[in-house]
Amino acid sequence: MSNDSAFDYIVVGAGSAGAVVASRLSESGAHRVLLLEAGTEGSNFFWSRLPVGVAKMIDNPAVNWCYRSEPDDGSGGRQIEVPRGKMLGGSSSINGMVYIRGQAQDYDHWAQLGNRGWSYQDVLPVFKRMESFDGGSDTYRGRDGVLRVTHTPRNKVPLLEKMIAAAERMGLAYNPDQNGETQEGIGMSQVTIAKGRRQSTAYCYLDPARSRPNLRIDRGAMAESLILEGKRCVGVRYSVGGVKREARASREVIVSGGSINSPKLLELSGIGQAARLGALGIVPVHDLRGVGENLRDHYSPRVKFEIREKNLTFNDNARGWRLAREAIKYALFREGFLASTSVPIRMYFRTRVGAETPDATVSIAPFLYEIVGGERRVSKKKGITMNVNVLRSESTGSIHIKSSNPAQPPAINFNFLSTEHDRTGVLAAIRKGRELMATSPMKEVTGAEIAPGAHLQKDDELLEWVRKNAETTYHPVGTCKMGADPMAVVDSELRVHGIAGLRVADASIMPTLTSGNTNAPTIMIGEKCAEMILAAAAARKAA
Repeated sequence: MSNDSAFDYIVVGAGSAGAVVASRLSESGAHRVLLLEAGTEGSNFFWSRLPVGVAKMIDNPAVNWCYRSEPDDGSGGRQIEVPRGKMLGGSSSINGMVYIRGQAQDYDHWAQLGNRGWSYQDVLPVFKRMESFDGGSDTYRGRDGVLRVTHTPRNKVPLLEKMIAAAERMGLAYNPDQNGETQEGIGMSQVTIAKGRRQSTAYCYLDPARSRPNLRIDRGAMAESLILEGKRCVGVRYSVGGVKREARASREVIVSGGSINSPKLLELSGIGQAARLGALGIVPVHDLRGVGENLRDHYSPRVKFEIREKNLTFNDNARGWRLAREAIKYALFREGFLASTSVPIRMYFRTRVGAETPDATVSIAPFLYEIVGGERRVSKKKGITMNVNVLRSESTGSIHIKSSNPAQPPAINFNFLSTEHDRTGVLAAIRKGRELMATSPMKEVTGAEIAPGAHLQKDDELLEWVRKNAETTYHPVGTCKMGADPMAVVDSELRVHGIAGLRVADASIMPTLTSGNTNAPTIMIGEKCAEMILAAAAARKAA
């Protein structure tokens, strides 16, 4: 086993948060940082650069962990695909590029749970500092950050104007900034796309940092366990191309493997439920009940409708001479659907009287897709696909290792639809989507309801369809949750309870789901973690 010289900090995982942590810690040049990434590709991977390339990466094991869940009642006994990025930038390099912070109430709830420093007023400056956005109010939006955020153009797809008009007739106003003062209403997606290129954390944070002599990035590095001396973490054991390595951190190790791989690494290292680990032949080092628990995700059936008119959906432009035209448009101007997110418009709304803020969403892709030969393709049939889900899912599951073998995927148990809140919420969201399509001017161009089908109207029929057909929206969180209760894994400084020199910084620390896509909050978590680490280092130096 080769031994590498010591670093000040080791960051495990170069994903949405880890890339940010490594970039910020190495920025001043005062700290030596090692960044470990299991994947090998970076921001120059062709399909990652191209926004529409998400379709080529969602099932690609070269850049995707391609996890699958365990069968459960909520998924009708099915295994559900759980894609996670396996490359520099992590899931920010393979996702749909939608940028949604969530609601102020999400973060105020975190603070109310005892997580000091995580209220909306605490995290808003972090969001503003990290982003560069041209719209909205200076009160809420950042102008000079490294992460370029743009608006999906409103008038490029005629169908979307009809959706906005229909939503307004339903009482949902057009919202020009769903990351501003309020999230409620229908609005165009904000995205991490600029000049036709994906703005992943690999591109925005790591690429500018690559030349720093105090930052080393090891790719193809599979973390196998943390090095613990008593109740202190002092390094990481990992392998590159089958060669075992060790690296030591004189100050801290930051685990940023994501909601699946972070609890996995803790458990492989003896941190977790002692009885569970002992049964797998792993010597328990620290009994921490919450590791791998509190898993949450947005469970989303895909509601589909035919569109009768021509040239209203992406399906019309995805083949033949129209596709060639789109390719030319992208090559010359970096515009068109090749440069767009797949879900350019979304609605946030309240499903029940008395709700103070939106509790459900419908995100709309203006096309139908099909799976041919294991590959996702735009369908020949014209239509739209709606992703519908409750925003703050209360169903919780778990992620735990199955053995002591680091190469074996963990068991992912979602436990979907296990609460009445989630069941009633998803039914209301489906019906809201149906209402949109039945409202003028959408109803004049809407054809048959493909899924679930207009013949399914009763609650029990719709719920059975959801169980058999829903997917996730790829937002797993919570498996190393932040807090002070017995099931918390990290404190409000993201330090692992009971283990010195160890933090976790990624979506796994979220106590609850945020109201929307989780990539923007995860990047914020990386920024805030680095800020806290640097503040602690400055305090030590001043002491």
